[in-house]
Amino acid sequence: MGLSGLEIFKYLPAAKKAEHTNCKECSCPTCMAFAMKLSKNSIDINACPYTPKELISKFEFETKQPQKTITISGLNIGGENVLYRHEKTFINKTAIAILIDTNSKDWQKTLKEIEEFELRRVDESMKIDLIVFKGEIEPQTTLNHISLDELKKLDIDIIEDGKFSKTAQELIYRREKAIKEKDEKYSNPTCVYFKSNLSPSQLCAKASFYICKYANMILFEDFNKALISTLMTLRQNIFTDPQKPLQVEAKVYEFNNPDENSLIFMTTNFALTFYAVASELESLSVPSYLLVTPAEGMSVLTAWSAEKFTAKLVAKTLKDWHFKERVKNRKIIIPGLLAHMKEELEEELPDFKIVIGTIDAYDISDFVKNLT
Repeated sequence: MGLSGLEIFKYLPAAKKAEHTNCKECSCPTCMAFAMKLSKNSIDINACPYTPKELISKFEFETKQPQKTITISGLNIGGENVLYRHEKTFINKTAIAILIDTNSKDWQKTLKEIEEFELRRVDESMKIDLIVFKGEIEPQTTLNHISLDELKKLDIDIIEDGKFSKTAQELIYRREKAIKEKDEKYSNPTCVYFKSNLSPSQLCAKASFYICKYANMILFEDFNKALISTLMTLRQNIFTDPQKPLQVEAKVYEFNNPDENSLIFMTTNFALTFYAVASELESLSVPSYLLVTPAEGMSVLTAWSAEKFTAKLVAKTLKDWHFKERVKNRKIIIPGLLAHMKEELEEELPDFKIVIGTIDAYDISDFVKNLT
């Protein structure tokens, strides 16, 4: 995490009211200014000629990168510097790799399936991160790839999965030694290698845990679309930046070529909610609009409680979009969680009737069938 400005300042002359207090020899007006700059790594620690050796040693330890970053054809593995993403954030997502033995009978078919595989979720397109080739043949592919022999030469520690408790403890021990102690013996990224002796459910359970704690790469001998899709979905949730809510553009979205009489739904610009609702609206047999209001990427209840989804803001947004002039339908379907806002919204939107919709997106289809 590094030292804070105040932690640095207590070592400097001004904090001790010693000689050379605020001497400006570092080009900063005060010792505190120097400390704040140093905490942000925007000045060299040696700029102050009176920095004590104790601070230099502590600063070097705190700013030391605990885990190496290994790059394979543009794919970054490792480089993590915290144990928990809420401390800051995780940096490089756990790479999902498939081993292809070119001596096997159906390796070309497997390679084609991997190349064609793509999972799209929350506006992100995900493919297999790395193919590891084993055997004398070196196939050509557009995906990131490396030979098994080359992989073993990199600064990546490969752990063959065995007993779950042992593997899990090994991963946790290595990450803690790297992060807490900055122990160089454990600074290499870690890859867990799964052999083809487990069922998909066993692989899923184990790999899910290892993605959370703390594999930098997972290597499978078999390619299973359902398994990979599940792990990629989990990984996407784990490796999003908790300080940056996933959000989509606030605007009017159209589904199935709507006209002025089509259904009108409303939600906030929280990405997970948007894609859940959008998927349901796309599958409807009727056209519809989805009004996505600006709410800083917050879900509907969170936005309401933070006053980012209010009747006045909704009314202003629809006015800015000139939405009333676009449609003749005067019913707007709001999320069921916001049922308590019905009267307030109708006061601010006198030209529209507010209809309370579903709480869960998967109920939208049945809701529309029963809508009168």
